[in-house]
Amino acid sequence: MADYDYDMLVIGSGPAGQRAAIQSAKLDKRTALVERKAVIGGVCTNTGTIPSKTLREAVIYLSGYRLRGIYGESYTVKQNITIEDLLFRTEYVIRHEIDVTRHQLQRNGVEVINAEAAFVDPHTLKLSMVGHTGERTVTAANILVAVGTEATRDPKIPFDGQNIFTSDDILSLRKLPRTLAVIGAGVVGCEYASIFSALGIRVTLVDRSKRLLSFVDAEVVEALDYHMRQNRMTLRFSEAVSGIELVENGGDPRVRIHLASGKEIVAEKALYSIGRTGATGKLNLEAAGLKADERGRLKVNEHYQTEVPHIYAAGDVIGFPSLASTSLEQGRLAACHAFGVEAKSTPALFPYGIYTIPEISYVGKNEEELTQANVPYEMGKASYREIARGQIIGDSIGMLKILFHRETRELLGVHIIGENASELIHIGQAVMSLGGKIDYCVNTVFNYPTLAECYKTAAFDGVNRLNG
Repeated sequence: MADYDYDMLVIGSGPAGQRAAIQSAKLDKRTALVERKAVIGGVCTNTGTIPSKTLREAVIYLSGYRLRGIYGESYTVKQNITIEDLLFRTEYVIRHEIDVTRHQLQRNGVEVINAEAAFVDPHTLKLSMVGHTGERTVTAANILVAVGTEATRDPKIPFDGQNIFTSDDILSLRKLPRTLAVIGAGVVGCEYASIFSALGIRVTLVDRSKRLLSFVDAEVVEALDYHMRQNRMTLRFSEAVSGIELVENGGDPRVRIHLASGKEIVAEKALYSIGRTGATGKLNLEAAGLKADERGRLKVNEHYQTEVPHIYAAGDVIGFPSLASTSLEQGRLAACHAFGVEAKSTPALFPYGIYTIPEISYVGKNEEELTQANVPYEMGKASYREIARGQIIGDSIGMLKILFHRETRELLGVHIIGENASELIHIGQAVMSLGGKIDYCVNTVFNYPTLAECYKTAAFDGVNRLNG
């Protein structure tokens, strides 16, 4: 590796790039991280995960959403919530995360280069320095592509960033609308639809599919569907959008959305969220012997190697599940493999968190998957309203479901909807990773009052079902 400038060169400073760079540096390898934007952190920190989750938390607090079950539907912390109220908290968290990330890279000896990278050949990259006219050519023994994604934009749609916009534009909004159409009911679309709905904005969610989030347990999705409608959201499934136009309405513009079925939706603003495209367009992949798919994504093997063995890819640029948590792990595993360091992970037990309102999280298999695989399973359920902690925090809609093997009693999956679902899921994940059985949840004493008690209640419910 001495013939190269770097042992590992990482392109992109999102979760996958950060973790890969730090892991390489900890192995005492010459490591550089190239980031084309002025700030590090990628989409996760600047326009995606961190902003959207902070925005969600600000909305839940200021709107009084969590306590409406106790104090009534009219309860609110602040009456006229503005976009400035929401961005105040969001900008603070973003600045903090950028500072933490930069410090981690610095103290681990990772060289951060502010430039746009393009392949010259499989081991060589041309770096066009951002803010300068100069260029620099570097070589690396191993390269990790972790450039993330960009919101997919249809060229026929008149995006203006204010009336018709994508999730990447939300932090630039100048005004909150009274009505909003969300096109696309994937994770991002569902999260933002429920966030805006919690503010009292009348939201219409449109999608081609027949149901929300097809990869999530059907019962959990049904609960989400119900609570979205209870929040005055209109859900239009099996509907294709044939056109979007901005129309004048006495000086107050409106967005008119034409559906293939002949229907029309009119709203103050429209969020276009039909997926994301890998940000690989300027990498000159052909020079490295690589080719992205139609959505700009790269194909990798179980070690996150592309078709060119010393070039790795990780994070959103390789597609599903496109979560910050999984991207971090992918980056670490790629760096370890590049330098022959043994590292283990259990992708089958990666937890999934969907920050809708209410929150969803799961680990393992769902009922549909187990049924299709002919696995003899049983389930146990607990409702938050049965648990003292659920009453204390005012969450009467939450639910935890455990799936386990009827014969071996081994846990097969845990599915949660409700407050702190993405935290609570880790108990089930830990039990499953150790090959635990439903009996663990029956015999374990959980703190009282806590939502963790749902595991014991659900376990008793499941065991009782075995005996009829």
